[in-house]
Amino acid sequence: MPVIHAADAVAHDMHGSRFTSYAAPARGSAELCAWRLDVPARCGGTRHVVSREEVVFMLGGTLLVTLGGGTGACGVACRPGDAIVVPAGSSVRVDNPGDEPASAWVTTSVGLEAVLPDGSRLSPPWVR
Repeated sequence: MPVIHAADAVAHDMHGSRFTSYAAPARGSAELCAWRLDVPARCGGTRHVVSREEVVFMLGGTLLVTLGGGTGACGVACRPGDAIVVPAGSSVRVDNPGDEPASAWVTTSVGLEAVLPDGSRLSPPWVR
């Protein structure tokens, strides 16, 4: 059974947040990817559309999670113990408007891509 020790996890910084990769094809996972998301205080996220379902489990702090786009979209405050299911093909934005850092555990399937507002496609290194 492969074990990824904390010291062996790979951190990636993007859009003001840190994505620490634990499970990914580069570490032997064939189907799932999992990472820790750390969002500093007063950090605004980037809206993106995900190609695969994601599950976000809150570990600490509070994040404002907005699903959907347009004027009807509204953010929901998520706190430790809350889980957010982000359906494939949906728009999502994660912000930390508070004064404390926040963290979450994110799981998805291999092959996730994100489409950014400018139409560019991103295959994050933490899912490869």
